[in-house]
Amino acid sequence: MGYVFESAHGVHFLRAALAFSKTTKANDLLSLESTTEVLPTATKCCDLLRDLDHYFAVEFSVWEGMSGNLIHGSKSQPVGDQLAMEDLVVAVQERQEAGFILEGDGVLSLAVPVPSEVDTNTVVTAWFVTREIDADDSLGDASALLAMAMEDTLEWARGQEVWSPQTLLRLAEAVSGKRIAEATAKRYARDVEEVSENLATTYEEISLLHTVTQNLRISSTEGEIGHMATEWLSECVPAEGFVVQYLPATDEGEASFRNAKSPEFCSAGDCQFDRHEFTKLIDYTDLKRDSKPYIANASVTGGDAWPFPRIRQVIIVPLSEGNNVFGWLAAFNHREGLEFGTIEAQLLNSLGALLGIHSSNRQLYREQAEFVANVVRALVSAIDAKDPYTSGHSDRVARISARIALEMRCKPKTVNTIYMAGLLHDVGKIGIDDSVLRKAGRLTDLEFEHIKMHPEMGYRILADLKQLSDVLPAVLHHHEQWNGGGYPHGLKAEETPLIARIVAVADSYDAMTSDRPYRKGMCDERVDQILREGAGDQWDSDAVKAYFDAKDDIVTITKREHIELMEHWV
Repeated sequence: MGYVFESAHGVHFLRAALAFSKTTKANDLLSLESTTEVLPTATKCCDLLRDLDHYFAVEFSVWEGMSGNLIHGSKSQPVGDQLAMEDLVVAVQERQEAGFILEGDGVLSLAVPVPSEVDTNTVVTAWFVTREIDADDSLGDASALLAMAMEDTLEWARGQEVWSPQTLLRLAEAVSGKRIAEATAKRYARDVEEVSENLATTYEEISLLHTVTQNLRISSTEGEIGHMATEWLSECVPAEGFVVQYLPATDEGEASFRNAKSPEFCSAGDCQFDRHEFTKLIDYTDLKRDSKPYIANASVTGGDAWPFPRIRQVIIVPLSEGNNVFGWLAAFNHREGLEFGTIEAQLLNSLGALLGIHSSNRQLYREQAEFVANVVRALVSAIDAKDPYTSGHSDRVARISARIALEMRCKPKTVNTIYMAGLLHDVGKIGIDDSVLRKAGRLTDLEFEHIKMHPEMGYRILADLKQLSDVLPAVLHHHEQWNGGGYPHGLKAEETPLIARIVAVADSYDAMTSDRPYRKGMCDERVDQILREGAGDQWDSDAVKAYFDAKDDIVTITKREHIELMEHWV
C-alpha cells in the first residue's frame, strides 16, 4: 500500500506511512445540490462531473486544489482517507495532469484536475477496482485507504466494474480535453462577438470586414486567406503594397521569427520585401503579441537610423488571439505620399484580429478533431482489452470498409464516416460479459441473445457524442441482413443504412478469415463462396460486388495489418 502518482509521463511511487488521525463521516459530506450558494467552485464543476459520471458511471468527489480540503464528497462512492489524500490532491493540482494517487489491493484512486479553462484550483477524485475481487480476499490496505471497515470494503469492491488503469487514464484525459475544447470554443465565440460589435468605424472598414467574413472558412488555408486579404486591402487602403505572413505553429505565446521554420508569405501590390527582409523588419520593430498597431511615418523613416530606405510609411499589426500570435499584417508606402493614421491602423488591426480568430478557430478545429480521435482510440483500446483474441479486428474492418466504400464511389466524407464506423462498430462489446465474449466453445442460445445486445449497447455509448453521430447507423445496424433476418431490428434491403451494409460485409469477411478460440480462420476460397451465395440474401449484393472488385487490395490490407501487429509486439 502506498502513495502512487501515475500519469501519461510515468509512474512515481512515494512510499509513506498513512496517518489516520483525521476521519470524515459520510453525513459530514456536502452535496452539490445543497451547497450551490456557498460553494460556487463545486457548482462550476457540475458540467465536468456530469461528463465524468456519464463516461465512468461513478460519482466523483471534489477537492480544493490549493489546500486539499474536501468540497463535495461522493454519495455513491467512498471518499477515502482525507488526511492521506490532501497532499496528493495538491500535487495533482500543481502538475495539472490526471493520474492515480493512492493504490492498494487492486483498488486505486483516480484524480483529475479541473481544467483552468473551466475553473481553477479544483481536483475531482474517484475510486476504481482494477482486478477481480474474490469473496475471501483480504483487503486490509484498501480498507485503510478507503477509511472503511474490512467487510464494507469487500462488499463495495466486489460490486464495482473492473477497469484497466490505462483505459481510466486515457478516458480521464479525453474527458478533460473535451471540457477544455468546449470552454475554449465559448471563449472564442465571445471574442468573435466582441470584435463584431466594434466594426463600425468607417464605411470602408465595414465593407472590407463584411467581404472577409463572407470568405473565411475553416477549410481555407492560411495561404488562401492571406492572398485574399491582401487583395481586399488594396481596394480599401491607400498603400502601394501589402504583406500577410503566417507563422508556423509554435508553443503558446511564441511569436518570434527566430522560431519559424517556413512561414507562409503572401503579398500584393508593389511589395518592397521578400520574406527574409520582412523578418528583419519585424525583429527591428520588436513587436510582441500584445503590441498595438505599429505606425512609422517620415518622422521615423526619414532618420539616419532607419535601416529600410525603400519604406517611407508602414503599418504593422499582429494576427493574434489571446496569447497566441499567428502572424503579421502590414501595409507599405502611402500612394499619395501622405502619412498613415488611425483610420488605416484601425482597419488593419480589425482585419488582423479577424484573421487571428480565424487561425485560432482552425487550430481549435484541429484540436477538436484530435479529441474525437483520442476518444475513438480509447474506445478501440477498451474493445481490444476486453477481448484480446480479436485485437485488431476493429482496425481491419475499418480499412476494409473504407476500401469497399471507395469501390462503390462513395463521397470522401462518407468514406471517412465509414472508416470511423468500422473502428467503432463493436464498441458495445464493452458491455458484454467477459465469460461470454471470451468463451472458447460455441455459445448457448442464452449467451447468443446476450451478445446480440452489443449493437444497441454501442449505440447508447456513442449517442451523446455529437461528433460521432454519423457512425451510429453502422454501430446499431451492422448485423442486419438483406433478407430481414438480422438484428436488432430485422431491417430489410435498403431499410438498413448504406454504411451499415458496407461494414456488415467487411465485418463478416474479417470474422470468417480470423482465428477464434474455437476454430481456425477460413481460407479465402471458402469465404468468397459464402459471400457469393449470401449476396442479395444476407448481404447487399452491391457491397459484395465491390468487395470482389477490390479483393486484391483487401487481402493486402489484411496482410499488412497482421505484419504491423507482429512488428508492434516484437
